[in-house]
Amino acid sequence: MVTPEVAPPGRDDSPRRAEPSADPDGPRSGKRPTIRRGLRDQARIARRLGLTGAILMGISALGSGAFPVPNPLNGLRVIGLPARNVTLAIAVTYAGLLMVVTAWLWIARMLTARGAKHPAPERRELGRTALLWGLPLALAPPMFSKDIYSYLAQSATLARGIDPYSIGPAQALGIDDPLTRGIPTIWRDTPAPYGPLFLGLGRVITALSGENVVLGIMEHRILALLGVGLLIWVLPRLAARFDLDAGLVLWLGAANPLVLFHLVSGIHNESIMIPLMLLGLYVMLGPDDTIQPWWKITLGAALLVAAASVKLPALVALGFVGVYLIRRRGGKLVDWVVMTSWLTAVAAVVFSFFSFATGLGFNWLRGLSAPSEILSPMSVSTDIGLIAGQVGRLAGLGDHTDATLTLARGLFAIPIVVIVIVLLLACLRGKVEPITATGAALGAVVLLGPVVHPWYLFWALLPLVATRAMPHYRRAMLLLSAFLALVVPPTGADFIFRGFQLPLALIAAIVMFALSLLVVQRLLRAPSAMEPAPESEPAR
Repeated sequence: MVTPEVAPPGRDDSPRRAEPSADPDGPRSGKRPTIRRGLRDQARIARRLGLTGAILMGISALGSGAFPVPNPLNGLRVIGLPARNVTLAIAVTYAGLLMVVTAWLWIARMLTARGAKHPAPERRELGRTALLWGLPLALAPPMFSKDIYSYLAQSATLARGIDPYSIGPAQALGIDDPLTRGIPTIWRDTPAPYGPLFLGLGRVITALSGENVVLGIMEHRILALLGVGLLIWVLPRLAARFDLDAGLVLWLGAANPLVLFHLVSGIHNESIMIPLMLLGLYVMLGPDDTIQPWWKITLGAALLVAAASVKLPALVALGFVGVYLIRRRGGKLVDWVVMTSWLTAVAAVVFSFFSFATGLGFNWLRGLSAPSEILSPMSVSTDIGLIAGQVGRLAGLGDHTDATLTLARGLFAIPIVVIVIVLLLACLRGKVEPITATGAALGAVVLLGPVVHPWYLFWALLPLVATRAMPHYRRAMLLLSAFLALVVPPTGADFIFRGFQLPLALIAAIVMFALSLLVVQRLLRAPSAMEPAPESEPAR
C-alpha cells in the first residue's frame, strides 16, 4: 500500500492560479516589470518637473511679466514683492522656463522612442499634464510680449469711430491714455496690421472692459484659451488622416512650450488665426480622402478666410485645398472654372462681411505693411539689407541703408512666390498633401519675410505636426521649439538701459536649474515606491 506523500509544514503544493503580472504586456523576463515601473517613475518625475517650472514662472511673472504702465501691482505688500526685485524674478522665470522645456523634451523622447521608453504617458495623462502646466501661466500676468496692449489700444481706436488702419494709438487716443502707455514706443505711432475679424472681436472686448487694462487682458486671454482649446480638438483629427499617434501630435503641437509661453501667456492672436485655419482645412478635407459635399467645402473655405481676416498669410491654405479638390474632381477645365469661381466668391463674401461689419471697408489692406517698419534681427532679408547698407557706408558710398533694405526684402519675395508655386503644382499632381503644403509655404513666408518673431513659427509648425512630414522632421521640430522658447525675455522688452540685469538673471537661473537637476537625479536613483519589497525567506 502506497502512502500518499504529505507536504512538509510551510509548503503549499495545492494548485493555484498564476498571479497577474505588473507588466501590462505579460511577464517576458524577470526584470521587465521593474524596468517598466522605473520608466513610469521617470514620466511622473518629468511631469512634476514641468509643473514645478510652470508654477515658478507663474509666481515670478508678478515681477518679470510684461506689465502695463503704471504697474498695477506697485504698492501691494505681498503680491507686489516680486516686482521690487525684477532681476531675481527674471532669474526664477528662466529657471522655471528651463524646467518646462527640459521636461517637455524628456516626455517627447519617451513618446518618440517607439517602445524603447515604454510605457510612455497616455493621451489622457498628456492632456492633464499640458493643462496643469498651462494653468499657472493662464492665471499669471502676460509675459514675453507687450502686443496685448497694442490689441487693446487699436480696438479702442475702432470703438471710438477712428480708423485704426490710418493712424497709431498715440495719435488716436493720446500719449497719456491708459491703453497707450503700455505699448512699446516703436509701436505707438504704427497703424493696426491685423485683419477686420480680429479688430471686430477686440471691439467687443473694449465694449466690456472700457479703459480697464487688467480686465481687457483677462478677456483677451479667455479668447486665446478658447483658440487653444479648438487647437486641442482639431489636431488629433487631422493626425488621424495620416495614422499618426494623437498623443505625440498633441504633445508636439498643443503642449509645445512655444504655445504655452506665447499663446497662453503672451496672448498672441495666432491663437485665433491658426486654430481657425486648421479647422477650415479639416472641414474641407474631411477625416479621410473622400470628397466632401459642397456645404462642407463652403464652410471650410469660410473658416480659412476668417483665419485670414485675423492675419492674411492664412489665405494660402485656400489655394492648396482648391487645387487638391480640382485634382480629385478630375482636373478638367470645368473643374477649374467651377472650383476657382466658387472659392473666390466665398472669399469675397466673407472678407466683405468682416470688413463692412467693422465700418472700415477694406482699409485694413493698407495696414499689412506696418510690421515691416521695424527691424527684425531674426529676418534673413532684413539682415542682408542692413549688412549691405553698412558695407556701402564703409566703402564710402554713403548711407543707402533704406534703399538696400527695401531691395533685399523685395528680392526675397521672389523665392517665396517660387516656393508657393512649386508647392501648388506638387499639390495639383498629388505629390504633396494640402496640409503639408500649407505648413511648408507658411514656413517660407516666415523665414524669408521681412519680419520674424519666434511665435511666427506656429504658422508652419502646427500644420506640419499633424502630417506625414512630422516623423521625418520630429527632432528638428523639438530642437527648434526648445531654442525659440529661450530667446525672448519674459518682460517683453529690451534691456538697453539695464544691460546688467539679464546676464545676472541668467547666471542665477542656470544655478537654480542645475540644483533642480540634482534633485531629479537623486529621485531617479532612489528605489521606486512601486517596486515590491523583497520576499522573506520561508520558515524552516
